[in-house]
Amino acid sequence: MASNKPAPEAPSPFSTDSYGGAERSVGEWNPTEDSIRPVRGRHRVAKQRGLARSSTVLGVGVIAAVGAGGMATAQDKAPVSISLPDSIADNLPDAKSLPGVGAFMSDEAEAAPVAAAAPLTTAGLTSAEAEQGTDAGEALRARILQQAEQQQASADAEAKAAAEKEAAEKAAEEAKKQQDEAEADAAAKKKAAEEAAKKKAEEERLAKLAASFSLPASSYTISSTYGQSGAMWSSGQHTGLDFAGSAGSPLKAVHSGTITSAGWSGSYGYRTVLQLDDGTEIWYAHQSSIDVSVGQKVTTGETIGRMGATGNVTGVHLHLEVRTAGGSAMDPMAWLNSKGLSV
Repeated sequence: MASNKPAPEAPSPFSTDSYGGAERSVGEWNPTEDSIRPVRGRHRVAKQRGLARSSTVLGVGVIAAVGAGGMATAQDKAPVSISLPDSIADNLPDAKSLPGVGAFMSDEAEAAPVAAAAPLTTAGLTSAEAEQGTDAGEALRARILQQAEQQQASADAEAKAAAEKEAAEKAAEEAKKQQDEAEADAAAKKKAAEEAAKKKAEEERLAKLAASFSLPASSYTISSTYGQSGAMWSSGQHTGLDFAGSAGSPLKAVHSGTITSAGWSGSYGYRTVLQLDDGTEIWYAHQSSIDVSVGQKVTTGETIGRMGATGNVTGVHLHLEVRTAGGSAMDPMAWLNSKGLSV
């Protein structure tokens, strides 16, 4: 027999809250494509790019750097209870039934104890530090300071090495400069010494020559020099050196040699020619008399004649010529000077 009693109603997904407000759904939420479509209009939130991502990374770095100490204090906080109303908890789906989640869960995993990880207070600590009860934040701070000190020490060492290198280079440059100056000074002294030695040797040579050479007259005055121009000389130029003096004064052999000519010679008057061992000829002209003969050997300073005024002359004097073995005339004064004699 059918009963007129109405059948019990199924529990409604809507209920009245404890405050008597309007009914709201506490049933299962089943999102669909339409329900999760992004909101359009003025309330749409623009997608963040770049900065947000970078800010996230920076935030993680900051938390990692300074949160070590905070983690140590986090476990000292009292646990906070989180609960849901029974009406909601009863309708939550089983975690294993969620797509892509159940595959990662097993009965063994449920039975396994919670990871026996080290407490937060030992995060980043060595076993020795953990045994000593070192705080994680202090350990991190100590390591950062140690790293900074190492970097500073490395920078100081590099700066010191650079300064030492620069000082060494400067010292080497200064040493090289001093060495160059010393070498230049030594070279200058050596050159001066060589020049002094050369000069001394030349003086000694001339002194030795002077001992073996002699001036043709003892008392005289130079009246004409070699190369002078004038109508008095048939060639237009004077070919010798004139020693003016008193008549009859002795004329001497300038060096040892042989008499090759002795007698009258036209405009030269009485002339004597003395040939030296190297072939050089010394001519004595305008003599008043001749004291030697052809082929005679004479020595330095020996009298060979007397000063006079024979031939083409305007006064008493000795006309002295110096000629090479080939007969070319040369400056008698220069030749006598080269032998160490000062005219």
